[in-house]
Amino acid sequence: MLQNAFRSLYQRDAVLAIAGLSQIVATLIALPLLLIDSREVLGINVWIKPIKFFLSATIYLWTLAILLNHLKDMYPRSVRFIAWSVTAAMVVENAAISLQAARGVMSHFNGSSLFNGILFSIMGLFILWNTLVIIYAAALFFRSSYSLPTAYIWGIRLGFVLFILGSSIGGAMVGAQSHNIGVKMGEAGLPFINWSLLGGDLRIAHFMGLHALQIIPFAGYLLGSNRVVRAGWATAGTIIIALVYGITVFGLYQQAMSGNPLISGK
Repeated sequence: MLQNAFRSLYQRDAVLAIAGLSQIVATLIALPLLLIDSREVLGINVWIKPIKFFLSATIYLWTLAILLNHLKDMYPRSVRFIAWSVTAAMVVENAAISLQAARGVMSHFNGSSLFNGILFSIMGLFILWNTLVIIYAAALFFRSSYSLPTAYIWGIRLGFVLFILGSSIGGAMVGAQSHNIGVKMGEAGLPFINWSLLGGDLRIAHFMGLHALQIIPFAGYLLGSNRVVRAGWATAGTIIIALVYGITVFGLYQQAMSGNPLISGK
């Protein structure tokens, strides 16, 4: 079953399929290190952050393999450009995060030395490039027509919009040089994900915004493929779901900026 699923992804976009698989391999390499390396950064094992980013990148890359397949016939060169650009961004960022984990130091917001500052700047440039490329991908989806259910089309479009908004929250973190508000980084957090229990944490809204790229298109696909629901109602439902989702992300952002944790550990 897994082999067939990967084969399907590979047929849609070989570059993104292989890139996602590489992040799974990286996760399998990092997991034993999590068990034998007891060093910590910001109160958690040094290998937890790379593992989180590897898994997130896999989901992101494979999602794009599915979605960009709808553009392949119309914009083959653009799809190749987007696929290679996003792959480069993910590989560079996760390689930098892994390097810093191996060194036992912070990967983000680390200006403690010239090397650390340069590495963080390189990561920032590649993530900015990724965001610009995704804006271009979103524009292609908005300008094109497809033989797909309208609800699914709008799910894809609005999923990209919310993803871009979620990416902008990452920019807010860079501006603040922290993902926490009202509390220092590295204090009490939830297991594994490490979201703060004591203060605001911008990573929650950032996480929700980024994963709108999976949730909103999937909602549109389910509604659009349901023969019981009329096309107009399916599209309206998809837009409402996206709107509620966006309001939720904005609420999580405002909560973090006010310095309040999602779950209090006080």
